[in-house]
Amino acid sequence: MSHMIKRGALAEATGSNIETIRYYEKIGLLHEPDRSASGHRLYSRDDQKRLGFVLRCRELGFSIAELRELLGLVDTKDYTCAEVLAVTTQHIEDIAKKIADLKRLKRTLDRMSAECSGEAVPDCPLVEALFE
Repeated sequence: MSHMIKRGALAEATGSNIETIRYYEKIGLLHEPDRSASGHRLYSRDDQKRLGFVLRCRELGFSIAELRELLGLVDTKDYTCAEVLAVTTQHIEDIAKKIADLKRLKRTLDRMSAECSGEAVPDCPLVEALFE
């Protein structure tokens, strides 16, 4: 039990916050932690590694659903690299679609903004375009 840490220490060690840890426990991405005799939640090194995995995946833009899928594979302890690659490849395709959508959005806003003089006048073609 000496290697076990409390939630605050886990948050500090992983650079997250207590509410994030609570949320991930609530939605089942983190396992229910052990408790001390006085009722404090205690986290093992494995819990810390799992939280680190979750946080890193979120930094990389994996959705909660994708994360559940990855953790589901990991938790079976019987996964293949091909299975993990399939989830990751789909995520990469989703990112590429988002990038294309953002580029389209930027082009549209650039065109709309080009119509605006930026002067202190009461009529703004940008506002008019947004109302269309």
